[in-house]
Amino acid sequence: MLIVNPSSGDGGVDELLGAARAGGIATHVLADGDDLESVARGAGGGPLGMAGGDGSLAVVAGVAIELGLPFVCVPFGTRNHFARDLGLDRDDPVGALEAFATGVERRVDIGRVNERLFLNNVSLGVYAHLVHRREHHRRRRDTLARLRALGAVARHRHGIGLTIDGEPVQAPVVLVANNAYELSVLSLGERERLDEGLLHVYAPRGLLRADWEERSREQVTIDTAAHRVRAAVDGEPESLETPLDFRVEPRALRVLVPRRPE
Repeated sequence: MLIVNPSSGDGGVDELLGAARAGGIATHVLADGDDLESVARGAGGGPLGMAGGDGSLAVVAGVAIELGLPFVCVPFGTRNHFARDLGLDRDDPVGALEAFATGVERRVDIGRVNERLFLNNVSLGVYAHLVHRREHHRRRRDTLARLRALGAVARHRHGIGLTIDGEPVQAPVVLVANNAYELSVLSLGERERLDEGLLHVYAPRGLLRADWEERSREQVTIDTAAHRVRAAVDGEPESLETPLDFRVEPRALRVLVPRRPE
């Protein structure tokens, strides 16, 4: 079964559905009111695939783990970070369908925050605030959303007050990643591995925030004075109850990827 989110990405739904059906893959196109998790649970006993963004992929990957099924990632979102780090061609969702028929299985890690699964990362602070603002204004179709987002950045100059495993930290952004990222000041790079078995916690440091302080461990607890905190989980807005208990589950997800040419 391939579940397709038609609102993800830049189109091409008909081509993807045609290729899937030609390959004997059952499909379900999400409609208004569909609960993605429920749809995935009712998909049957074969490989379970999702064509959508990283947030949708994480939901279906969680069901695949629960049911003991292999998972197929079809890049169909805006950024497709998980597909990139798997080594898939993010511009070729149709090519990713080959994994259903002749795929090679890989075991990759997943992360959890308060039992909520994530494939890539959880962000706290100014980036999470911007994700929440983006979602709010997208629903309202507000043409001033970008200017308001820039205003939100300006209001977060002094960072967020939190503790990481009991140690106070002041930073405008804290990122908890499932495996290590290559980071620059303004961008989130790739991960060389998805099976390291470690979380990596990043916070910018220094007056100019020119580099990142990094911690790596299997579990981490982040707490704030507030009972709930805004977060971006795989790029999706979430409100999480504190303290935030993070852990990695090594090689918990079975992923089918297309077989590469010899």
